[in-house]
Amino acid sequence: MITLDSTDRAFLRALTEEGGLSAGVLGRRFGLSQPAAWRRLKRLREAGVLAGARLDLDREALGFGVTVFLGVKLAAKGRVSLEDFERAVCAIPEVQTVEHVLGLYDYRLRVVARDLPDFERVLRRRIMTLPGIGGVEANVLLSEERRPGPI
Repeated sequence: MITLDSTDRAFLRALTEEGGLSAGVLGRRFGLSQPAAWRRLKRLREAGVLAGARLDLDREALGFGVTVFLGVKLAAKGRVSLEDFERAVCAIPEVQTVEHVLGLYDYRLRVVARDLPDFERVLRRRIMTLPGIGGVEANVLLSEERRPGPI
């Protein structure tokens, strides 16, 4: 585990809000030279704290106005390969995340669709035909807040 000082934490907070900030911008914002900021970013990447960059798309602007979280229970454990299920569900473009979880359900999926009829089509034609699918519970996303992590 890497030891983070207050400047490292400030960098991470800034990057969680705006991921594309350069070392020069971070340096100016926090009173460091561009090379010093770059070295800090390099150290954070090498330590695995910065694991990658991600582009955050506005799903609604792209025409995907509905997000549904699905709790998926597999029909019979042991009869279906988890890898087969995961490979098949990951091939569905509307499925944004696949999380293998412990609890009432075996998987939690985040699914986007243009509208509710489109979601129903995805559910009936793609998700309910997956290998080993059992029970499914849907929760439609009404609103979403992003709260920064514990940095």
